[in-house]
Amino acid sequence: MTRKTITTISAIAAAASLSAALPAVAAEALPKDQSVKNVVLVHGAFADGSGWRGVYDNLTKLGYRVTIVQNPLTSLADDVAATKRALERQDGPVILVGHSWGGTVITEAGIDPKVAGLVYVSALSPDAGETTAQQYEGFAPATEFVIETTKDGFGYVSPAKFKAGFAHDVSDADVVFMRDAQVPINMSAFGTKLENAAWRTKPSWAVIATEDKAFDQAMLIHMAERIKAKITKVSASHALFMTQPAVIADTIDQAAKTASAKKK
Repeated sequence: MTRKTITTISAIAAAASLSAALPAVAAEALPKDQSVKNVVLVHGAFADGSGWRGVYDNLTKLGYRVTIVQNPLTSLADDVAATKRALERQDGPVILVGHSWGGTVITEAGIDPKVAGLVYVSALSPDAGETTAQQYEGFAPATEFVIETTKDGFGYVSPAKFKAGFAHDVSDADVVFMRDAQVPINMSAFGTKLENAAWRTKPSWAVIATEDKAFDQAMLIHMAERIKAKITKVSASHALFMTQPAVIADTIDQAAKTASAKKK
Protein backbone atom coordinates (compact mmCIF):
# COMPACT_ATOMS: atom_id res chain seq x y z
CA MET A 1 0.00 0.00 0.00
CA THR A 2 1.49 3.32 -1.05
CA ARG A 3 1.76 6.39 1.16
CA LYS A 4 -0.74 8.17 -1.13
CA THR A 5 -3.27 5.36 -0.66
CA ILE A 6 -2.82 5.42 3.11
CA THR A 7 -3.28 9.19 3.15
CA THR A 8 -6.48 8.93 1.10
CA ILE A 9 -7.92 6.21 3.33
CA SER A 10 -7.04 8.23 6.42
CA ALA A 11 -8.79 11.30 5.00
CA ILE A 12 -11.93 9.30 4.24
CA ALA A 13 -11.92 7.77 7.71
CA ALA A 14 -11.48 11.20 9.32
CA ALA A 15 -14.38 12.62 7.30
CA ALA A 16 -16.58 9.68 8.29
CA SER A 17 -15.69 10.17 11.96
CA LEU A 18 -16.53 13.87 11.74
CA SER A 19 -19.85 13.11 10.07
CA ALA A 20 -20.72 10.61 12.77
CA ALA A 21 -19.88 13.16 15.44
CA LEU A 22 -22.28 15.78 14.06
CA PRO A 23 -25.46 16.01 16.14
CA ALA A 24 -28.66 14.92 14.41
CA VAL A 25 -31.29 17.62 13.90
CA ALA A 26 -34.30 16.91 16.08
CA ALA A 27 -37.33 16.53 13.83
CA GLU A 28 -40.99 16.08 14.55
CA ALA A 29 -42.68 13.05 13.04
CA LEU A 30 -45.16 13.76 10.28
CA PRO A 31 -48.54 11.99 10.61
CA LYS A 32 -48.31 8.37 9.45
CA ASP A 33 -51.22 8.88 7.08
CA GLN A 34 -49.60 11.90 5.40
CA SER A 35 -48.41 10.71 1.99
CA VAL A 36 -46.63 13.89 0.85
CA LYS A 37 -43.40 14.13 2.83
CA ASN A 38 -40.96 15.44 0.22
CA VAL A 39 -40.28 19.05 -0.77
CA VAL A 40 -38.12 20.33 -3.64
CA LEU A 41 -37.09 24.00 -3.56
CA VAL A 42 -36.14 25.86 -6.75
CA HIS A 43 -34.41 29.24 -6.52
CA GLY A 44 -34.77 32.15 -8.90
CA ALA A 45 -32.40 34.32 -10.92
CA PHE A 46 -29.48 36.21 -9.37
CA ALA A 47 -29.38 33.83 -6.39
CA ASP A 48 -28.59 30.23 -5.53
CA GLY A 49 -30.09 27.51 -3.40
CA SER A 50 -28.40 28.59 -0.17
CA GLY A 51 -31.01 31.32 0.25
CA TRP A 52 -33.53 28.61 1.13
CA ARG A 53 -31.66 27.69 4.34
CA GLY A 54 -34.30 29.12 6.69
CA VAL A 55 -37.14 27.39 4.85
CA TYR A 56 -35.11 24.16 4.79
CA ASP A 57 -34.52 24.33 8.55
CA ASN A 58 -38.21 24.93 9.29
CA LEU A 59 -39.37 22.07 7.08
CA THR A 60 -36.81 19.50 8.19
CA LYS A 61 -37.73 20.20 11.81
CA LEU A 62 -41.30 19.30 10.89
CA GLY A 63 -40.07 16.01 9.46
CA TYR A 64 -40.00 16.75 5.74
CA ARG A 65 -37.31 15.50 3.41
CA VAL A 66 -36.12 18.62 1.58
CA THR A 67 -34.04 18.82 -1.60
CA ILE A 68 -32.67 22.10 -2.96
CA VAL A 69 -32.08 22.51 -6.68
CA GLN A 70 -29.06 24.48 -7.87
CA ASN A 71 -30.16 26.03 -11.16
CA PRO A 72 -27.39 26.78 -13.68
CA LEU A 73 -29.54 29.69 -14.96
CA THR A 74 -28.16 29.11 -18.46
CA SER A 75 -31.51 28.33 -20.11
CA LEU A 76 -35.03 27.24 -19.20
CA ALA A 77 -34.24 23.76 -20.48
CA ASP A 78 -31.13 23.49 -18.29
CA ASP A 79 -32.98 24.65 -15.18
CA VAL A 80 -35.88 22.29 -15.85
CA ALA A 81 -33.39 19.44 -16.31
CA ALA A 82 -31.78 20.27 -12.94
CA THR A 83 -35.20 20.21 -11.29
CA LYS A 84 -36.13 16.93 -12.96
CA ARG A 85 -32.95 15.35 -11.62
CA ALA A 86 -34.00 16.37 -8.12
CA LEU A 87 -37.50 14.99 -8.64
CA GLU A 88 -36.12 11.66 -9.84
CA ARG A 89 -34.38 11.24 -6.48
CA GLN A 90 -37.57 11.55 -4.45
CA ASP A 91 -39.07 8.44 -2.88
CA GLY A 92 -42.69 9.58 -3.08
CA PRO A 93 -45.04 12.52 -3.74
CA VAL A 94 -43.50 16.01 -3.74
CA ILE A 95 -44.46 19.62 -3.16
CA LEU A 96 -42.50 21.60 -5.75
CA VAL A 97 -41.65 25.18 -4.78
CA GLY A 98 -40.28 28.03 -6.89
CA HIS A 99 -39.20 31.59 -6.16
CA SER A 100 -39.37 34.27 -8.87
CA TRP A 101 -37.88 32.75 -12.09
CA GLY A 102 -38.11 29.43 -10.26
CA GLY A 103 -41.87 29.70 -10.78
CA THR A 104 -41.38 29.39 -14.51
CA VAL A 105 -39.16 26.37 -13.92
CA ILE A 106 -41.66 24.54 -11.69
CA THR A 107 -44.47 25.37 -14.11
CA GLU A 108 -42.64 23.40 -16.81
CA ALA A 109 -41.11 20.68 -14.63
CA GLY A 110 -44.15 20.25 -12.38
CA ILE A 111 -45.98 17.93 -14.78
CA ASP A 112 -43.86 15.14 -13.31
CA PRO A 113 -46.26 12.56 -11.81
CA LYS A 114 -44.49 12.75 -8.45
CA VAL A 115 -45.51 16.41 -8.04
CA ALA A 116 -48.61 16.65 -5.84
CA GLY A 117 -48.73 20.43 -5.57
CA LEU A 118 -46.99 23.67 -6.51
CA VAL A 119 -46.01 26.62 -4.31
CA TYR A 120 -45.15 29.93 -5.99
CA VAL A 121 -43.08 32.31 -3.84
CA SER A 122 -43.44 35.77 -5.46
CA ALA A 123 -43.03 33.71 -8.59
CA LEU A 124 -43.78 33.71 -12.30
CA SER A 125 -46.35 31.29 -13.70
CA PRO A 126 -46.62 31.40 -17.51
CA ASP A 127 -49.06 29.24 -19.42
CA ALA A 128 -48.08 26.70 -22.06
CA GLY A 129 -47.11 28.54 -25.23
CA GLU A 130 -46.23 31.72 -23.31
CA THR A 131 -42.85 33.18 -22.43
CA THR A 132 -41.77 34.55 -19.09
CA ALA A 133 -41.33 37.99 -20.64
CA GLN A 134 -45.00 38.07 -21.66
CA GLN A 135 -46.05 38.02 -18.01
CA TYR A 136 -44.86 41.62 -17.61
CA GLU A 137 -47.00 42.99 -20.44
CA GLY A 138 -49.66 45.45 -19.34
CA PHE A 139 -48.21 46.01 -15.86
CA ALA A 140 -46.20 48.84 -14.36
CA PRO A 141 -42.43 48.52 -14.85
CA ALA A 142 -40.28 47.62 -11.84
CA THR A 143 -38.24 50.82 -11.84
CA GLU A 144 -36.23 49.94 -8.73
CA PHE A 145 -35.29 46.50 -10.04
CA VAL A 146 -32.60 47.29 -12.62
CA ILE A 147 -30.88 44.55 -14.61
CA GLU A 148 -27.50 45.10 -16.26
CA THR A 149 -26.73 42.80 -19.20
CA THR A 150 -23.26 41.56 -20.15
CA LYS A 151 -21.92 41.37 -23.71
CA ASP A 152 -22.71 37.66 -23.84
CA GLY A 153 -26.32 38.17 -22.75
CA PHE A 154 -26.30 37.38 -19.04
CA GLY A 155 -28.07 39.63 -16.56
CA TYR A 156 -27.16 40.88 -13.07
CA VAL A 157 -29.16 43.10 -10.75
CA SER A 158 -27.48 46.51 -10.73
CA PRO A 159 -25.19 46.69 -7.67
CA ALA A 160 -26.34 50.25 -7.01
CA LYS A 161 -29.99 49.14 -6.98
CA PHE A 162 -29.61 45.72 -5.39
CA LYS A 163 -30.81 46.56 -1.88
CA ALA A 164 -33.73 48.73 -2.97
CA GLY A 165 -34.84 46.43 -5.76
CA PHE A 166 -34.14 42.97 -4.37
CA ALA A 167 -33.69 42.89 -0.61
CA HIS A 168 -34.50 46.07 1.29
CA ASP A 169 -35.45 44.08 4.42
CA VAL A 170 -32.17 42.16 4.56
CA SER A 171 -29.27 43.34 6.77
CA ASP A 172 -26.67 45.52 5.08
CA ALA A 173 -23.98 42.86 5.57
CA ASP A 174 -26.12 40.15 3.97
CA VAL A 175 -27.19 42.44 1.13
CA VAL A 176 -23.55 43.15 0.25
CA PHE A 177 -22.79 39.43 0.19
CA MET A 178 -25.89 38.64 -1.90
CA ARG A 179 -25.03 41.45 -4.31
CA ASP A 180 -21.47 40.20 -4.78
CA ALA A 181 -22.47 36.52 -4.96
CA GLN A 182 -25.08 36.96 -7.68
CA VAL A 183 -25.61 34.13 -10.15
CA PRO A 184 -26.38 35.75 -13.52
CA ILE A 185 -29.14 34.42 -15.74
CA ASN A 186 -29.05 34.03 -19.50
CA MET A 187 -31.56 36.71 -20.48
CA SER A 188 -32.69 34.68 -23.50
CA ALA A 189 -34.41 32.31 -21.05
CA PHE A 190 -37.15 34.91 -20.54
CA GLY A 191 -38.03 34.60 -24.23
CA THR A 192 -38.42 30.81 -24.22
CA LYS A 193 -41.96 29.50 -24.67
CA LEU A 194 -43.16 26.91 -22.19
CA GLU A 195 -44.37 23.55 -23.47
CA ASN A 196 -46.35 22.72 -20.33
CA ALA A 197 -48.19 24.47 -17.50
CA ALA A 198 -48.31 22.18 -14.47
CA TRP A 199 -50.66 24.53 -12.60
CA ARG A 200 -53.44 23.54 -15.01
CA THR A 201 -53.56 20.07 -13.47
CA LYS A 202 -51.86 20.48 -10.07
CA PRO A 203 -53.18 22.40 -7.02
CA SER A 204 -51.27 25.62 -6.39
CA TRP A 205 -50.43 27.98 -3.55
CA ALA A 206 -48.83 31.43 -3.75
CA VAL A 207 -46.93 33.50 -1.20
CA ILE A 208 -46.78 37.13 -2.33
CA ALA A 209 -44.41 39.72 -0.87
CA THR A 210 -46.38 42.97 -0.58
CA GLU A 211 -43.19 45.09 -0.81
CA ASP A 212 -41.72 43.21 -3.75
CA LYS A 213 -39.98 45.66 -6.08
CA ALA A 214 -39.09 43.11 -8.76
CA PHE A 215 -42.72 42.84 -9.91
CA ASP A 216 -45.76 45.08 -9.99
CA GLN A 217 -48.11 43.92 -7.21
CA ALA A 218 -50.96 43.76 -9.69
CA MET A 219 -48.87 41.40 -11.79
CA LEU A 220 -48.19 39.04 -8.87
CA ILE A 221 -51.85 38.96 -7.89
CA HIS A 222 -52.98 38.50 -11.50
CA MET A 223 -50.67 35.51 -11.97
CA ALA A 224 -51.70 33.89 -8.68
CA GLU A 225 -55.40 34.38 -9.37
CA ARG A 226 -55.11 33.05 -12.92
CA ILE A 227 -53.67 29.75 -11.67
CA LYS A 228 -56.33 29.63 -8.92
CA ALA A 229 -53.69 29.53 -6.20
CA LYS A 230 -54.51 29.85 -2.53
CA ILE A 231 -52.84 33.20 -1.78
CA THR A 232 -50.91 34.24 1.33
CA LYS A 233 -49.57 37.80 1.51
CA VAL A 234 -46.63 38.79 3.69
CA SER A 235 -44.85 42.10 4.26
CA ALA A 236 -41.47 41.48 2.66
CA SER A 237 -39.13 42.28 -0.21
CA HIS A 238 -38.39 40.09 -3.22
CA ALA A 239 -35.98 38.25 -0.91
CA LEU A 240 -38.88 36.77 1.09
CA PHE A 241 -37.45 33.30 0.49
CA MET A 242 -34.78 34.39 2.99
CA THR A 243 -36.62 36.83 5.25
CA GLN A 244 -39.94 35.00 5.71
CA PRO A 245 -38.99 31.33 6.08
CA ALA A 246 -41.69 30.55 8.67
CA VAL A 247 -44.51 31.84 6.48
CA ILE A 248 -43.23 30.00 3.43
CA ALA A 249 -42.61 26.76 5.33
CA ASP A 250 -46.11 26.95 6.82
CA THR A 251 -47.61 27.36 3.34
CA ILE A 252 -45.63 24.37 2.07
CA ASP A 253 -46.77 22.34 5.07
CA GLN A 254 -50.39 23.27 4.35
CA ALA A 255 -49.93 22.31 0.70
CA ALA A 256 -48.47 18.92 1.64
CA LYS A 257 -51.27 18.17 4.10
CA THR A 258 -53.96 19.25 1.64
CA ALA A 259 -52.46 17.22 -1.18
CA SER A 260 -52.16 14.20 1.13
CA ALA A 261 -55.81 14.47 2.12
CA LYS A 262 -56.84 14.45 -1.55
CA LYS A 263 -54.89 11.23 -2.12
CA LYS A 264 -56.83 9.32 0.54
